[in-house]
Amino acid sequence: MIWIYNISKIIKTPVKYANGVPACLPVGKLCRNLTGQVKMSFLQKKIFDFTPEVFGMEVNDFSIKAMQLEKEGKLDRVRSFIAGNIPPGAIEDGKIINAELVISIIKEIIKKAQPRRISTNKVVYSLPESKVFLRRIAIPKLGDKEISEAIKWELEANIPLPIDQVYFDWKVLDISADGKQNILTAAVAKPTVDEFVSVIEKAGLEVYGLKVESLSSARSLIDEKLKAEDAILLIVDLGLKKTIFTIVVGKNPCFTSSIPFSIEGIGEALAKKMNMSLPEIENALAVNGIADSGSPLAAAVQPLLENFAQEMEKTLDFFLNVSKDNLPFSRIILTGAGSGINGLPDFLAQRMGKTVVISNPLVNLKLNKEDGQFLMNQGNLASQATIIGLALWGLHYFNE
Repeated sequence: MIWIYNISKIIKTPVKYANGVPACLPVGKLCRNLTGQVKMSFLQKKIFDFTPEVFGMEVNDFSIKAMQLEKEGKLDRVRSFIAGNIPPGAIEDGKIINAELVISIIKEIIKKAQPRRISTNKVVYSLPESKVFLRRIAIPKLGDKEISEAIKWELEANIPLPIDQVYFDWKVLDISADGKQNILTAAVAKPTVDEFVSVIEKAGLEVYGLKVESLSSARSLIDEKLKAEDAILLIVDLGLKKTIFTIVVGKNPCFTSSIPFSIEGIGEALAKKMNMSLPEIENALAVNGIADSGSPLAAAVQPLLENFAQEMEKTLDFFLNVSKDNLPFSRIILTGAGSGINGLPDFLAQRMGKTVVISNPLVNLKLNKEDGQFLMNQGNLASQATIIGLALWGLHYFNE
């Protein structure tokens, strides 16, 4: 799976780079595929810290979440969970504006996790989707060294930044019928990664992994017990500030895009049309929603949702045209805060002519009843997909 690292504090002298990542990084599956020097660092890490506990943390423009899972026999247990708010202006469009404030919030939120305190300072952290270039490419079958060079050429031709200004990683997905390798690539501007790593470390944490937001959500939403489908599905994460589309082929996320359509935007537009306050609109969407197509609320929101459906169609059409995948479409998985709009799945199913289901981010967890209820009590479960995915990566760190 895609991992992007930059543990800046251990880089004291110039180091060789492999796959755009500092070669002395002592972490994860990525390191097993690099140079002997990296493998030695990886082994040294395991010798002195055999099975480190790692928790997940998600920080965005408006909220912070942290979660730690642990094993108890055959069960997964929720050791810690906490969610809080980020004040307006502290982070804007994924860029940290007030680093000292964010550091302070991270320190305080970590102390308040329940039902037990977080037991480690090692963290897997999600990078903002808007800052990541994620795409699937097809190249002739090559060895690891040759793949890395070929990917550099592909990235240079397809991202708006020079290759020496990004960190990048890749994963071989499968071999196509014509013998080419399908590879998932991710690239992030170095200042973005360095900025987040600096803030996390100043908060007293040790960065064990940086993950892409959409891939973190997919980690919790794609049932790992099912066989990979020869089909395409679309994850629609309708959030407070934006919507992320993630296209999955088999079990592999292959393409992501985001649009500014959001719960907040819907609420503001409807508040103007219906002369209601934003809290009143948000409550009406959750309680009454658009299930009654003849209601004033449903009539007011329908043009907005029509535009939303058109964006979904454009995303699917673009991917199919570029990828040339001749596979059937399976379903739309609706997640995020907006999945709680009453009647939205039925509206989209009818409008799109496709199966629409509400996400279940607990599908890959073996929880007892108490822990399952604890997570459900934290609010809209569908809006927890990213943090649960990060916590899963932390739980299975050395197996990912």
